[in-house]
Amino acid sequence: MQTYRIHRLREHLRNQVRFAPHVSGTATVKPRDYQPVVTGADLVEAETPYAAFFALRDTARPLEVGDLLESATDASLRIFKFVGFEEAQWALPEPKAVVAGAAHEPGSEEHSSALQ
Repeated sequence: MQTYRIHRLREHLRNQVRFAPHVSGTATVKPRDYQPVVTGADLVEAETPYAAFFALRDTARPLEVGDLLESATDASLRIFKFVGFEEAQWALPEPKAVVAGAAHEPGSEEHSSALQ
């Protein structure tokens, strides 16, 4: 039996996901679009993502379109869509490039002495 962590989509984004066209391939999701996980409250044990869906279907907090299941064993993500569960991955921000010479602040001594 696997343990899945549930990432709940923020309510104001549900219509965007609900009415978005279906595309094939891995979905890219942004962590900021999901509510913070409450320790222990959003965990479910099930054999598969579909078993997790059926286990939660008649509870107070069923899975809704756009919600994610993250496997505790391999950290794989599955997004719940109208057509079922599909693979997903987190969209991570690109690291900022360090520009050569940017280490000196415009107000540093070196810069201000060159201006005089």
